[in-house]
Amino acid sequence: MLKRKEEAAIENWIDGEDKALLITGARQTGKTYLIRKKLEQSGYPFVEVNFIENPEYVRVLANSHTPGEFYTRICAIADKPVEKGKTIVFMDEIQEYKDIVTRIKFLVEEGDLRFIMSGSLLGVELRDLRSAPVGYLRIIDMYPMDLKEFFEAVGVSPQTIDSIFEAYKKKTPMDSFVHEKLMDIFYLYLIVGGMPEAVQTYIDTNDIGRVNVIQENIIRLYKQDFTKYEDRYKLKLIEIYDAVPSELDSKNKRFFINHLGKGTAYERIKDDFLWLKNAGVALPVYNVTELTAPLRISEKRNLFKLFMSDVGLLTCLYPVKTRLDILSGSGNVNNGALFENVAAQELFSRGFSLRYYNSKKLGELDFVIELDGEIMPVEIKSGKDYSRHRAMDNVLLADESSLNEGFVFSKENVKKDGKITYLPVYMLMCVENTGIDSLIYTLDLEGI
Repeated sequence: MLKRKEEAAIENWIDGEDKALLITGARQTGKTYLIRKKLEQSGYPFVEVNFIENPEYVRVLANSHTPGEFYTRICAIADKPVEKGKTIVFMDEIQEYKDIVTRIKFLVEEGDLRFIMSGSLLGVELRDLRSAPVGYLRIIDMYPMDLKEFFEAVGVSPQTIDSIFEAYKKKTPMDSFVHEKLMDIFYLYLIVGGMPEAVQTYIDTNDIGRVNVIQENIIRLYKQDFTKYEDRYKLKLIEIYDAVPSELDSKNKRFFINHLGKGTAYERIKDDFLWLKNAGVALPVYNVTELTAPLRISEKRNLFKLFMSDVGLLTCLYPVKTRLDILSGSGNVNNGALFENVAAQELFSRGFSLRYYNSKKLGELDFVIELDGEIMPVEIKSGKDYSRHRAMDNVLLADESSLNEGFVFSKENVKKDGKITYLPVYMLMCVENTGIDSLIYTLDLEGI
């Protein structure tokens, strides 16, 4: 079983959390498999209800008017005995029965059953809910496997993983031999990506051809979903999704709306891009014009780059020869778009809003994030000229700049040069906000 970072949260919920739990994410990110495995391993009694495999269950449960009726109908459709107060109900593909999310408050309050749910396209399907069950539902987003999960899956030892985080923290170089091996694994990640079935297929067979078949099937599933919504809402989802590789191959990787058709305006199709983002299949990186917090104040949503949710799905669209060159680390391929796609995935999965900076005066930065309260400029370099970064130099040296540091991720080892820290690209797995355990503020009313 592939190790996923959501495991601990699911285990903790199974062991006694009162709220219902909802695992969301794009298709094929491993939600159903992980939940089922964790329930089987727990020893708790559970029943599984899948609303795609059994669409009639939507009508059966939707017509229950009280928690008592809901319990009775779960007992009727379950394939095993249901124990009141003990059995966990796993409801899968709940995008087919989105009203269950508004009803979950009353089911949780009743306490007859415990509920864990999952489904795809929830960012789209749950947009128009009448009310959110605040305090009764915990939501966890699940993404393709990130670098750390992939490294663990292919056999990198816990000690080596720890050394990566230690080197990042202390800004000291990795052992050169280990660094080269880790870069080999990173190039493999560019091809295999993080979709769990593709990763497991590689581990079982080492056959990139079989991995590619899995990836093509996933894209086919995505496009089937797109087609349903295109027919209903007159969207251009497939056209936009198909354009991502070529748009990322352009010099500045920006998505140009007019490439979809002469005279096409952003206002007319902005909902298409939001759909792809909310469905979890694409990652927009929006332009900001100021390097001051909060970054969202200067965000321009009509200027953006658009990456795929998984780098393996991007490279599976490349010719076989190109993929082999990528895997070998050949200098014949410009890996800039692939490195940046991984950066977008890693940062987004760790809760960062995705933004880039562009100024006619200072230049363009690949990413700008808010790291522990500070603005952090980030450049992603895939070639040998990783130390050439005009925009990074400009923003760090500008008279009006208050930036203390910048990160450059490349295929080279750790190095510090003034305000710039050079980091190997696999250390993107280490970039994370520290977080606050508690924030206590006591108001002083003395004297009034």
